Amino acid sequence: MSKQPATTLSTNSVLQPLALWGGIECTVNRVGDTYQDQLVRNGHHHRDQDLFHIAQLGLKTLRYPLLWERTAPERVDQPDWQWADRRLGVLQELGIRPIIGLVHHGCGPKYATFAGPEFERQLPRYARQVAERYPWVDAYTPVNEPLTTARFSGLNGHWYPHANSPRVFVDILLRQCRATVLAMQQIRQVRPDAQLIQTDDLGQTHSSPKVNYQAEWENHRRWLSWDLLCGYVTKQHPLWDYLRWVGIPYAELAFFVDNPCPPSVIGINHYITSERYLDERIWQYPVHMQGGNERDRYVDTEVVRAAPEQRVGLTGLLQQAWKRYQRPIAVTEAHLGCTVDEQMRWLWDMWQQTQQARQAGADIQAVTAWALLGSFDWHCLLTRHEGYYEPGAFDVSSGHLQATPLAELIQCLATGQNPAELVPPGPGWWQIVPQPDLA
Repeated sequence: MSKQPATTLSTNSVLQPLALWGGIECTVNRVGDTYQDQLVRNGHHHRDQDLFHIAQLGLKTLRYPLLWERTAPERVDQPDWQWADRRLGVLQELGIRPIIGLVHHGCGPKYATFAGPEFERQLPRYARQVAERYPWVDAYTPVNEPLTTARFSGLNGHWYPHANSPRVFVDILLRQCRATVLAMQQIRQVRPDAQLIQTDDLGQTHSSPKVNYQAEWENHRRWLSWDLLCGYVTKQHPLWDYLRWVGIPYAELAFFVDNPCPPSVIGINHYITSERYLDERIWQYPVHMQGGNERDRYVDTEVVRAAPEQRVGLTGLLQQAWKRYQRPIAVTEAHLGCTVDEQMRWLWDMWQQTQQARQAGADIQAVTAWALLGSFDWHCLLTRHEGYYEPGAFDVSSGHLQATPLAELIQCLATGQNPAELVPPGPGWWQIVPQPDLA
């Protein structure tokens, strides 16, 4: 990283109470020619009354989708606003501030996917339409998790266009980030003070000694979405030579230096699977987990299972992000797919770790209780339609919202109450480090 921000955009949030935001899992991803829509599967597409239940939790800020693929699926100039009008009207009535998402793990509609240049040409047009229709909205995430989406679509082959190519991976990442810059330019012509809340998954990669070089490279890569938007990717950046090696023209990289669009808030999504461990001892793992690069074979697994003593944890990751960017931060997704007791322990742990990072001087504004309505088939990264459902604050498996014990914890945190008595006693499973066998 060669540049530092000219000013620190601290809002002195350490002097303000930590806020709890909420979010609805809303992914519209494409596998083959099929689009999967979480809002249809969890029923929120048909239930605007869900928002009244969410408001009863005391949440005042909600990550909320007005997704391009859903609003204008055939042509960007033929949007259907009926669904959005009703729900944003309800949010305004309830006094809930939405952070509007325009693309969430999507590739864009079929007429403008991120496999080609139409994505970055037409997403800004859609963004401008949203801003003009809802000028009271002041916060946007044009593209959720650009790096993660580019990896799953262009490098790992899970989602459209199902590529396993460094060049496709980088092309998709750059296209999403350019679209973000251009979308925010359009939004700010309507709403000059509009904030960019830029989300991506943040973990850290650890490794056994032989593949430490790969872990080091991945630890540079994890910052790329934010680095590009901040204009940090110059010739001095650790991945500059890689980007040029895969064939990216100088002008495409210079675009971000010439048009910096630093996030108003760095949005960190963090899961138990975010921190990874690369292990050269492939014989200790099932065959389906074994992979590698062109140089070495290794397994990519969760550090919490393979080497839990090396785990950095959210506090350390937040401090890393604060040191790197010196910009306000929010934890924009905090969720654990597990029993409700463990979900409660996880959210409480994320809240406490965030408080620790604030006490150490990092400007952290909020923690977001994600997947309030639960999620479907994330156990297989949405590559199959198996109907595997993980509840969140509400269980929607019956077709109606049924509050889980997690909802009460969320309400306590959102309204500034002490939730300690609500959290089930004992550590979370991720907090138990196995002791060495001394026998």
